[in-house]
This record gives sequence, C-alpha cells and structure tokens, in this order.
Amino acid sequence: MINLFISLFIDIRWIDIVDVILVAALIYQLYYLVKGTAAINIFVGIILFYLLWLVVKALDMPLFGSILSKFIDVGFIALLIVFQQELRRFLLFIGTSDIFRKGKLSKNLFDFNWRSKKADLLNIDAIVKSCKNMKESKTGALIILTKNNELKFYANTGDSIDAKVSVRMLESIFYKNSPLHDGAVIISENTIIAARCVLPVTEQTDFPAHLGMRHRAAVGITESTDAIAIVVSEQTGEISLSKEGELKHSLTLERLKELLEKEFS
Repeated sequence: MINLFISLFIDIRWIDIVDVILVAALIYQLYYLVKGTAAINIFVGIILFYLLWLVVKALDMPLFGSILSKFIDVGFIALLIVFQQELRRFLLFIGTSDIFRKGKLSKNLFDFNWRSKKADLLNIDAIVKSCKNMKESKTGALIILTKNNELKFYANTGDSIDAKVSVRMLESIFYKNSPLHDGAVIISENTIIAARCVLPVTEQTDFPAHLGMRHRAAVGITESTDAIAIVVSEQTGEISLSKEGELKHSLTLERLKELLEKEFS
C-alpha cells in the first residue's frame, strides 16, 4: 500500500499541479460570473452531470456511459446558447484584464512626448463636489469612470460631449429638465466622453428590490468591465459606488473621495 502511494506520488509531475490549479481558477471565475444569477443552478447541474459521467466512465459502464457521452458531445453547443451572456462577460473580463496590458509600461518608457500629463488626471474634487450638490438636491446621477477599457461601444449609444470634467458641467447634464440627464455619463481620464448612454443592467436575482435602474446599470457595467460607477439616488440622495459588480451603499463624501483617490491617483 505504501509502495503504491509512493509510486503515485512520484508519477505526479509539476505540470499536473499547474493543470489542476488552472482548472480550479477557471471554474472559480466561471462560478463568480454566474453567482447570484439564474444561471448558477444550470452551472451546478452541469458540474454534477460531468462528475457523474466521470464516475460512470471509471466504473466501465458502457451502455450508460454511451448515453451520457452523447449529451457531453452536444453540450458545448448548449453551453453557448444557455450561457451566452455569461460567456460574453467572461471574455470581456479576460480582454480587460491588466495582465494583457503590460505593454503600456514599455509605451510609457519610450514615450518622448514631454507635455505634462497632470492635465489628464481625473478631477476627483469636481466629481465629489458635484455629487455633494446633487445629493443635497436629490438629483439622480450615474457617472462611469473608465480605466483600461474606454467603453467606446457604450459611449456610442449616447450623445458625444468631449468636455473637461467640471462641477457645472456634471450638474447641468444631470439637471432634471436637461435632455441629457436620463442615462449615464462616461468619463475617460478627465474628459466627459458622452452623456445619455445606455448601459447593461445586472441579472443578479438577489439584487436589492429598493434600488432602481441606475444602481442596476452601475453594477451591470462593472460586472463586465473594469470601470468604476458612481450613483446618486434620486429618491434618497444617497451616494453609491460600484466596482467589479459589488455595490457600496450610503457613502460619505469623504469615503467617496478616498475610494476614487485609491483608484485614480
């Protein structure tokens, strides 16, 4: 028995350990994407079905195994149909991951443009002050701050602005009688790219019922991109911030500024 255990241990290569870790990481990321949605039950069912197929295969049950293998063969096409939205979010997650953007380091090293980059930094004070004013007047707002992903697709759904971030500009956009107030503002670096933008909403089944479409859109856009979303509630005036699909409620102005400085300073 001991000799069998030793022989099995010796047969394990380092590449096998890496293989197991990669599979575990992939399953975890897929679970994270479908967590809280209706697709989670389907995801668990597929995992259990696959484990059953492995057990049947190991027990050498040819008849039952052949039936299950037919489902496995057509399972890939079924996955594409059932998990269409989740696969899209997963591919967006991979595409916007920082690990694929390390080339920016060499770009900065060999960038001989000597103009000051300070002007391109996000004007955090203007955003915080505008949120303060809109909180006091209970003016609803949805502000999206881009990072690596410029969100050009979603910017094209709205009206192009191309203006520097300022308190007056943000307040005038979200003013209740403004034609641009309904929708999201997308900000890249320190420029308001577009307003009245249409965003995807989250499909989380356990999303708080008292939160409106602005909050759902804030979580939806941060689930599939690396953007940061700020929401000012029209009903309560409360300020919320969403990152990576997680929503922080009832933020103070000091806490909002602290979070923004952590992300963009």
